[in-house]
Amino acid sequence: MADARASSASSAAPPTFDEVFCGLLPRLYRRAVMLAGSRQSAEDVVHEAYLKLAARPQRFLAHPEPYAYAFTAVLSVARDAYRKDRRQVLVDGMEGVEEAGAGGGAGAMPGASGGWDGGVERRQAEIEAVRLLGRLSHRQAGIVILVDLDGYTIDQAAKIMKVHRGTAARHRARALDRLRAYLVESEHGQAGR
Repeated sequence: MADARASSASSAAPPTFDEVFCGLLPRLYRRAVMLAGSRQSAEDVVHEAYLKLAARPQRFLAHPEPYAYAFTAVLSVARDAYRKDRRQVLVDGMEGVEEAGAGGGAGAMPGASGGWDGGVERRQAEIEAVRLLGRLSHRQAGIVILVDLDGYTIDQAAKIMKVHRGTAARHRARALDRLRAYLVESEHGQAGR
């Protein structure tokens, strides 16, 4: 009887830190790329966030929303990395992508007007989103990611970011205004070509 209880207790054991964190990895990597700007930087950011959270796994596991807790760690690490690397000049990676994709060059499928393009259009949209989010402050980008991409409310995002609701709303409004201005600016730049 004691063996039966022991085996049922071990099968109902709560998930470990690594199990929960690994379950969040795909989502955290996608958001980290948006914050850090490149896949390699995102991997470094997520790794550092893992180390930061692993120092106190009980806090992470006890949190009612582990993703939100992990996201704040990723955002903090990304902000710290940005501050350290501030002196480096980033090269705009969209020029080569735009030139290669313009006019349906060699990689275009014949007769595929409006059809599936192998995910190229989606990837270009992701690259553009990363480029635009990179022009925002980390706090603004974090609020936009939480509200507009992850579907949290302003109140939930404010709680996750540990700021007042009004501050979160103001950061989001300013971020969206900046993004609109960048898009208008880029449209005018392309129209002048």
